[in-house]
Parts: sequence; C-alpha cells; structure tokens
Amino acid sequence: MNKLFKILSVGFLSTSLLTACAQSSATNKETNVKTENLSLEEITNKAKEEGEVASVGMPDSWANWGETWKELDSEYNLKHKDTDMSSAEELAKFESEGKNATADIGDVGINFGPLAKEKGLTLPYKTSYWDDVPDWAKDDEGHWILGYTGTIAFLTDKNNVKNPPKTWDDLLNGDYKVAIGDVTKGTQSQFAVLAAAMANGGDEKDIEPGLEYFDKIAKQGRLSSVDSSIANLEKGEIDVAVVWDFNGLNYRDQIDKDRFEVSIPEDASVVSGYTTVINKNAKHPHAAMLAREYILSDEGQINLARGYARPIRDNVELPADVQEKVLPKEQYENAKPVEDFKAWDETAKQLPQLWQEKVLIHVK
Repeated sequence: MNKLFKILSVGFLSTSLLTACAQSSATNKETNVKTENLSLEEITNKAKEEGEVASVGMPDSWANWGETWKELDSEYNLKHKDTDMSSAEELAKFESEGKNATADIGDVGINFGPLAKEKGLTLPYKTSYWDDVPDWAKDDEGHWILGYTGTIAFLTDKNNVKNPPKTWDDLLNGDYKVAIGDVTKGTQSQFAVLAAAMANGGDEKDIEPGLEYFDKIAKQGRLSSVDSSIANLEKGEIDVAVVWDFNGLNYRDQIDKDRFEVSIPEDASVVSGYTTVINKNAKHPHAAMLAREYILSDEGQINLARGYARPIRDNVELPADVQEKVLPKEQYENAKPVEDFKAWDETAKQLPQLWQEKVLIHVK
C-alpha cells in the first residue's frame, strides 16, 4: 500500500471526521437503502460487508481506473468487475434492469448526469469532498458529481508543422491539414465545434460561428478526414488534431513526447468531463458510495491524473511525475464549461445534420 493511501485510510477511520463529513440527501424508499446522515465509518463497514462493486464504463485502461479498483480491493477487500459501454448504454442498462440491477456505479459524460437524475435512476451521495468541487460540476443533491474533466486541445505533429497553433486564429490561418474527427457521431468532435464557436462569439445555444469556422477550413481544402488514431499519428498522416487534452497527452507520450505538442487554445476552449452515477437499485450501494468517496480523495484524483485525466479538485497536490503528465493550470484560463446542458443537448442533436449541410459539402 502506498503512503498516500495510508494517509487517506487514517482519515477514513477518524471518528470525528467520519461522523461529520459523509453527506447524503435521502432515503431511497424503493430499495430501503438509507442514504441520509451516514458516516464514512458506517459506509465503509457496510461496503466491506457487501464485499464487491460492479461498474459500467469504468474499465482498467480508461483514466487509470485499474489503479482505483486495485486500491479499493487492497484496503477494503472490494472485488470488482466492469462492463465497458457508452454513457447512453449505461443509463439504458440501469433503466431496463430496474430492481434486477447488475451494475452499482457508472461513469458517464457530464450531460448524462442530469439525464440520469431526471429519469430517476440514481442514488444520491455527496462525499466528504463536496465543497472542493465547483458548483457547475455537481448536482446540488448529490445525484452526480464529476471526478475529472476533459478540455478541447490542439495536438500538433511538429515534424509536419513548424509553428504549432496556439489559438483558433492560428489554426484558421495555417497551411496544414486539420483533423477533427466525425462530427456526425463523436462527442469529442462535437465539442471541438462548440469550442470553435465559443472562440468566435457563439455558445451552446448558438453553434453557427463554429460551423462557419470549420467551413472556412473545409473550403481551403484543409479539413482532414483521417481518424486521429495512434496508428495514423505515428505514421505522420495528421498535422493537427483537435482532441480532448487527456487523449492528446496520452497519444503524445505513447508515440514520442518530443515530436508532439499538446496545447489548450489560448483564446477559448470548452471543458467537459465525466461523472459517477450510482444506480438507485444497486445491489452494493455502500460499496458504490465508498468508490465515489475514494475517486474524489487525493489519491483517487492522483490516480486519474496518472491516466492523463485532469482532476476536478484544484486543491490536490500532484506528485512531480504525475504533474509532468498534465498541462500547466495556466493553460486553462480561457477554458469554460457548458452552462446550459439542456441547450447543448438540443444543439448536439441538430449538429450532425448541420455539419453535413454546412461543412461537409465543401470538403475538397
């Protein structure tokens, strides 16, 4: 067991801390699971009795989840299994299985958190780190809370581009190909259009500036249809890719740290992220609560950063080796989260058709 986790465990077992810090907001009448005024000590003991936790969309290889599950098993003897699936599939599973639930906790895109609550699929739990998480990144009743964020970034192959872009204007005025991915299907690609819109006076309610921006690049013959995969990046088939920062950093380090540059656009970018949702019908609800507690702890946040995800808590001191994996905080000064989830949901539904009608028709 590493030193930081030992420190965390002592905090878990401090009676005064345990009694004061665990926060939940209700008793689930349907499942008779008490979620109000539980101390961390009570949650921990009940989680140990349950002995396991089943997740969806939280595989070992994503955001270093494997280390999180390993630590929970080592310290609390919680056995773990995961079924990897998309955010939409996770909520569909919660809903279709109902009281016959096979999943306790999932990790979904930020816009799926409010949807899960709206559908009545979640069990609220705030964790003792509640006040460390910004208001935009959590539900006020604890039905969802972000563990980490992703921010749209530029990934530049310096073998192909001598002056890597730092702003959206730089990208527009370059003479290289720009890979954005499939906007008709991919969330990352759709957020790239939103980020470009934000840099040009738009927002989640007005995506038109982003469409106009990429239409200009398409008309220049610079919009690449090549997928931003590791294989294509390694072969030098991509000049600049617009990707999540954690993807860009991961690709960079896997291929060649000196060859690729990852940067957040200085003029504007958009922050999104992933949130845990606890199934209201969870067979192991306290184990799921303990998992969320750990994910928001210092060590849990550091584990996520080791997987290139940016921790949601700003007051976590990252070890030097982990700090090298993520970008400096100052690069995120002009990166903003989506403020109106419902508006973005509506825009995202329309975006595939708008992209085809206003951008793809001009791809050369």
